[in-house]
Amino acid sequence: MIEQALEEALAQCRLNRSEFSELLVRLLDYGVICRDESVIETTLYDRFQRCEQLLREWLAPLGLRLQHDSRFQFIRVYPPGAEVPGLPDQEEPHHGGFRARLSQQEVAAILALRVEYDKALREGQVDESGCAALSLEALELGIRNLLKMSLPDKHAERKNLLKKLRQLRLVQFSSEEVETSAEVWLRVRPTIAHFVSESVLRQLIDSEVPPAVESGATQTDEIDEVEEVEQEQALEHITPEVEDHSLFESEAAS
Repeated sequence: MIEQALEEALAQCRLNRSEFSELLVRLLDYGVICRDESVIETTLYDRFQRCEQLLREWLAPLGLRLQHDSRFQFIRVYPPGAEVPGLPDQEEPHHGGFRARLSQQEVAAILALRVEYDKALREGQVDESGCAALSLEALELGIRNLLKMSLPDKHAERKNLLKKLRQLRLVQFSSEEVETSAEVWLRVRPTIAHFVSESVLRQLIDSEVPPAVESGATQTDEIDEVEEVEQEQALEHITPEVEDHSLFESEAAS
């Protein structure tokens, strides 16, 4: 009965089951699809527009919710209990089973990207796609000023961090620049404004103690017990926006 209903619904969307499955798997794997990222994601985004309501209906029983930004042409899926911009909070209990943790340095970079993007917005330094240009050097300076941290020293670790940010569809960059250790310029996507909310940004700016970043690792040795308590309190508001990026970890970035 379910299969027959699906076939009928897909026929109305002018899609077959294989096309629908490819879209669904990609969305669950990456957590986000941006139309201007690649030819593949252009195809998938256009396909999504033909079956948006059907996809929402299939995800709803799992407690998963979709955010669709038609202006900047991206879609993001949120796990149960996540804070979704523009939607009311879910009241059902959740245990974070779908969530993938970010490392300390990844979260630090994301928070700095949000601050730098907000600065570019205020100064009108965004292009017609809502993206802002930011050098890797400026990002590192932002991380230092905001969280007293730095980007990884090793080239391989720094490369992996950038790949993770691209996989989350928060930035675009030239892979050639990264490989040749040339000056790297990032194109910060407007998706960063949804990934880290305005309330979190205000907390970062107003807080005397920089909010901590959450990861599977321990905090650095320099943070004393008092700072840890204050930072953990700040994370109660930061964590839902920062970690709810994807349902599954994936190392590949296309």
